[in-house]
Amino acid sequence: MIWQDLMVSGIFLVCFYVLFFIGKLVYDWTTPSYNIREELVEKDNTAVAVAMVGYYFGLVLSIGGTMVGDSHGLMEDLIDVMIFGPLSILLMNLSRKVNDKLILRGFSIRKEMVEDQNVGTGVVVCASYIATGLVIYGASQGELGNVWTTVAFWLLGQIVLVIGGLVYNGITSYDVHSEIERDNVAAGVGFAGALVGLGNIVRHAVSGDFISWAMDLQTFAIFAVLGLVLLPIVRVATDVVLLPGRKLSDEIANQEHPNLGAGFIEAFSYIGASFLIVWTM
Repeated sequence: MIWQDLMVSGIFLVCFYVLFFIGKLVYDWTTPSYNIREELVEKDNTAVAVAMVGYYFGLVLSIGGTMVGDSHGLMEDLIDVMIFGPLSILLMNLSRKVNDKLILRGFSIRKEMVEDQNVGTGVVVCASYIATGLVIYGASQGELGNVWTTVAFWLLGQIVLVIGGLVYNGITSYDVHSEIERDNVAAGVGFAGALVGLGNIVRHAVSGDFISWAMDLQTFAIFAVLGLVLLPIVRVATDVVLLPGRKLSDEIANQEHPNLGAGFIEAFSYIGASFLIVWTM
């Protein structure tokens, strides 16, 4: 039995690496305005590297969602992987276009990452990939779902991330886009944590067996609102509990040298709170 299990695992690992390689090629083909190898090896561009790692991690999550859950037999499982794997790659790359235009709409992402090597921008792009990967991971799980339910919940997840970006910018005393554009990595890290936290909550909302459109959309709406409400609550709680006597805004934006550590603490707060929510509901 153990040898049979190892053989099946090996087959799925091969499928995963094939799909991952295809996803890498698609990423390379859809970034024709700059050479990824040149940016990484010759220019040591950390911003591009961070964004690319986020894409790869999101790809692992999204493809992985097609491989978890109960087995229905090797052939049927492989058919599912061959259908939902390429779909995951497509949705990940479509997400890049959506997020580039809407989440970081205040400036040219290509200019910031390639010409200015702005790591703060790279971190936010990385987080948008990871958040999208989490959503696709949840949407491709469970019984009775199909390609259309996966696409629908992916699209709804993108809408929540875009709204989350607007809410986040609204609850900060500084303009997030302006701070990131001026190479404030701390602002980018804090914003990135909010996106990943939202993605994790949406992942939980769309995971599990598909029951009905009415029931599943209701569940999605409840968790989406909960995640958006969480943003201002966590920011206030972080000021009170994790940074007593100081304000995140002052540490991240309102001083000559932004406090990168404060950005990481804020990011942790959003991601940590998202796990507490999905574990208790």
